[in-house]
Amino acid sequence: MENQGKFVISLDFELYWGIRDKKTLAEYEPNLIGVQTVMPRMLDLFDKYQVDATFATVGLLFASKKEELVQFSPKEKPQYEDPNLSPYNGHFDLVKSSEDEDKYHFASQLIEMIKNRKHHEIGTHTFSHYYCLEKGQTIDDFRRDIEAAIEIAKLRDVEIKSLVFPRNQFNEEYLKVCVQNGISSYRGNEKSWFYKADSTGDETLLKKVVRMTDNYLNLSGHNCVSVADIAKNKPFDIQSSRFLRPFSPSLRLFEGLRMKRILDSMTYAAKHNLVYHLWWHPHNFGIFQKENFDFLEKVLAHYQFLNSRYNFSSITMTHLTEQIEKQYGK
Repeated sequence: MENQGKFVISLDFELYWGIRDKKTLAEYEPNLIGVQTVMPRMLDLFDKYQVDATFATVGLLFASKKEELVQFSPKEKPQYEDPNLSPYNGHFDLVKSSEDEDKYHFASQLIEMIKNRKHHEIGTHTFSHYYCLEKGQTIDDFRRDIEAAIEIAKLRDVEIKSLVFPRNQFNEEYLKVCVQNGISSYRGNEKSWFYKADSTGDETLLKKVVRMTDNYLNLSGHNCVSVADIAKNKPFDIQSSRFLRPFSPSLRLFEGLRMKRILDSMTYAAKHNLVYHLWWHPHNFGIFQKENFDFLEKVLAHYQFLNSRYNFSSITMTHLTEQIEKQYGK
């Protein structure tokens, strides 16, 4: 494994649960509806290019009816200072009785579709799309949330071993909860200052602008990491390299730069035996599907080239973890 670069893909699968107000839900409805066609198409494309992916899934999506949402929800809920951050404060009122009526809040059928492909992994995006840096919540709230995510996943015979923090709100103090609950890896953030996790209120416009620019111009470096560095601490930080921004008509002229930014870093990782971690949300592909899938196919075709040229290999977060444990005796 030491002489082989790794290509990791993770998807933050959250649907409505990543949205916290009714207005945004109405505006984003086409993206959410689109996931029903995006998911099988994406899985087919992964199969075509022999790519394995980790689907970090909000625990609430494992349910197929409203009673299950209530049954598995922690009895004690996080008390965010901003009540809109909690799905339990009135947001359950938007949920219909079953998955057949409501494709925004339930995804057990899509989860089964992922499971049927065998080679992919289903990890967790917490139970309730939990915000680890927001005021009012505590580490005990987080523990209850993770325990709920693990329990509801068992409904679909899924064992949770990897985690992606919602909104990338990485909280180092909470990692011990992950270890205690059998979670062996997570997706950390890029090391540049403008990727440092903040609460919603602390996020600055400058950071947003610089991050946006970094999608087109190399401001932060390739953001690749060695397996040896990942192996230093457990749970293993399989850090993000790049968010795959969705197609935007207003930025069409810069698509070549966006592509070059990703392919150059993938090539760097392959040549230097490093890990490159690309991520996005299925709902990012919900609209402009042709443009988004054409872009993704070029990325995956480049992966296939790097695989044949440099033995660059696709791997899920947990399979990478298992290889590290075997190699380093962790």
